[in-house]
Amino acid sequence: MPTAGQAKGASARSKRADAVRNQQTLLDAAAEVFVASGVDAPIREIAARAGVGLGTLYRHFPTRADLVTAVYRHQIEACAEAGPGLLAGAASPFDALRQWIDLFVDFLVTKHGLADALQSDTDRFASLHTHFLDRLMPVCGQLLDAAVDAGEARAGIQPYELMRGIGNLCIGRDSDPRYDPRRMIALLLEGLRRPHSPGGDG
Repeated sequence: MPTAGQAKGASARSKRADAVRNQQTLLDAAAEVFVASGVDAPIREIAARAGVGLGTLYRHFPTRADLVTAVYRHQIEACAEAGPGLLAGAASPFDALRQWIDLFVDFLVTKHGLADALQSDTDRFASLHTHFLDRLMPVCGQLLDAAVDAGEARAGIQPYELMRGIGNLCIGRDSDPRYDPRRMIALLLEGLRRPHSPGGDG
């Protein structure tokens, strides 16, 4: 029979697990709302999508900047952690790179507006940008190297160049409904692909 101390410990662990689940649910909901409505979307809308009360949201994220920062970090981690799994499961290294870039573009769309939301706290945003590069460049590099080693991608492209180019192609998406950055990114990837032979179509 469990002692009072054991029961109390189990209860504390259960509460911590619930808190972690609530936090992850809130981060996922906030990311979805930010994509649809921007980072200035009502906090109440995020809580409703997550299925929690406003009090729960504010316990985890006392300010909007706290929430925005956490969403940014959450999206970075999800994008970084996806790379190895894609490389292991995709039909080819180049296909893994293509799938990862799709996720990266999704991340950039989610990130839209974060810099504006955090401009009152520039030190915080600077550290986030450093974290962004530190986490994602090695993953992009791993995928690029695998595609090059497999003879599927041209050598000499640096991860930073590719990520920066994709980021630049995403600019203007929100202000011009006629512009679809994914079409331009698809062309960029075709240029990155190594032709199978001198006469190949790439």
